[in-house]
Amino acid sequence: MAKRDNHYEAAFEAYLQSRQVAYVAVDEARRSRIAAGSLKNVDFLVSPADGVTLLVDVKGRRFPSGVSHPQYWRNWSTWEDLRCLARWQEQLGPGSLALFGFIFHIVGDRSPVPPDDLFWFRGERYALLAVRAADYIRFARPLSAKWETVSMPVALFRQAAAPFDDLLPRPVEIATA
Repeated sequence: MAKRDNHYEAAFEAYLQSRQVAYVAVDEARRSRIAAGSLKNVDFLVSPADGVTLLVDVKGRRFPSGVSHPQYWRNWSTWEDLRCLARWQEQLGPGSLALFGFIFHIVGDRSPVPPDDLFWFRGERYALLAVRAADYIRFARPLSAKWETVSMPVALFRQAAAPFDDLLPRPVEIATA
């Protein structure tokens, strides 16, 4: 089950509901067992109509982050998150797509997406971007050896990131008479 007290995951879940997309919020408190050991669970399994199951690990970030020195496009992750996403992709095969869901809480005047593409949740603005795990792994650079974190260079991240709307079918509009 998604962390309901984590506003980034709650915003993403509300977004999926608003788009009428089938999904499962995965229990993050437990690790899954596989033959080679255990894996950190993904946050959501999302099943759009096209048949490819999206394996989503939510990464919540402020946009910009920092107060005295604002930083835009913060996109760090841990090596463990990357390894686990890659393993889930291997385990579930070609009918699945592992990706990071970067959920940016917009706290300033700038946004990574046009204003009309922002998702409003509990009176706050969010930009929901997806980055394929394979792209992130290919372009990740060490950020902190101590914390085993990595990030993508901003220019490459901006090229690789796509609005979640691009991965989902358009909601069905029901005509009323």
